[in-house]
Amino acid sequence: MSSRERPLSPHLQVYRWQIQMVTSILHRATGIVLSAGALVIAAGLLCLMLGPDHWACFTGVAATWYGKLFLFGWSWAFAYHLCNGIRHVVQDFGHGFSIAAFVRSSWLSVVASLAITALIWFCARNGGAA
Repeated sequence: MSSRERPLSPHLQVYRWQIQMVTSILHRATGIVLSAGALVIAAGLLCLMLGPDHWACFTGVAATWYGKLFLFGWSWAFAYHLCNGIRHVVQDFGHGFSIAAFVRSSWLSVVASLAITALIWFCARNGGAA
């Protein structure tokens, strides 16, 4: 019987940050952000239902710098969660499990989410015209 004290599981000092770790953590975090954003959307719909004064208050807050920052972050969270979810569905069908393919698809989900977010905000700034 060994008398050395060893940790029961590996600790963070053992691992180096890799894109696979980051995308896994981001997928969980964006799910939480999307849940919070759903509450904001519900509040916006409630303000819309209550009349023009409440809606003006809601849109006034959304037009501030912190409102735009939240909307930008929420739209990126949506795009990232969508892209990474598609990646997970592809993996559910048994594709992309080699390390190279996993790293490539991880980076692809990050880049695609940034491109989708840029497209969303480009269309929003131009009145919806692409």
